[in-house]
Amino acid sequence: MTRLPILMYHNISNIEQVSSGLTISVQKLERQLCHLAESGFTTFHLSELENLTAIPRKSIVITFDDVTDNQFIYAVPLLEKYNLKATFFIPFGYIGKTDLWNEGKEPIMTMQKLQSLGTWIELGLHSYAHKKYETLTETQINEDFEKCFKIIEENDLKVYNAVAYPYGNFPKKEPKKTLFKSVLGQNNIKMGLRIGNKINKFPFKNPFEIMRIDIKGEENLLKFKLKLRFGKLKLF
Repeated sequence: MTRLPILMYHNISNIEQVSSGLTISVQKLERQLCHLAESGFTTFHLSELENLTAIPRKSIVITFDDVTDNQFIYAVPLLEKYNLKATFFIPFGYIGKTDLWNEGKEPIMTMQKLQSLGTWIELGLHSYAHKKYETLTETQINEDFEKCFKIIEENDLKVYNAVAYPYGNFPKKEPKKTLFKSVLGQNNIKMGLRIGNKINKFPFKNPFEIMRIDIKGEENLLKFKLKLRFGKLKLF
């Protein structure tokens, strides 16, 4: 089995002084992406992993949640510059609006922008309403997926059936955990991504509990390199 770190990014700013928490400066993001490219990492779209049983030793998946405009402005050109693939997860109920589940300050990409993304970007699901799955009933989860799929079909949008759980949240206790995974399967979801802050082993043992490493805006390049190797360290 091969180690496979999956990175999780959110907002990007061109002001280095505000690089903290879920917001990373474009300067730091470029240093990190440059490091991945120069170190010889192979990036994958999640769809490419579905039918693979082996990957190169230095492999990685890059993900961005929420499809904010700042990702369109800053991340997309950098990914193209360094020839790196990434998956962007869409909260479908907020397309063309703002991140109203948060403070409502960050504009979300329009459908036109989503449709214009190039081949370096793969799209995935981040639910419709951006609510914690643990708080929803089986019926509500199914309805949420139905709304996502309706938008995808109506706009002929190419989206891979992987879902990044909003807030990294999903039912962890039985019997709701098994029921939730059953609902994912019924909706033809191939992969479900949580947080976890650990390095995955590939092939995935549990495709509905794939772990991601959250990249914090205040962390320097050394901590980024350590996360690539170890996941999240307690001393951080």
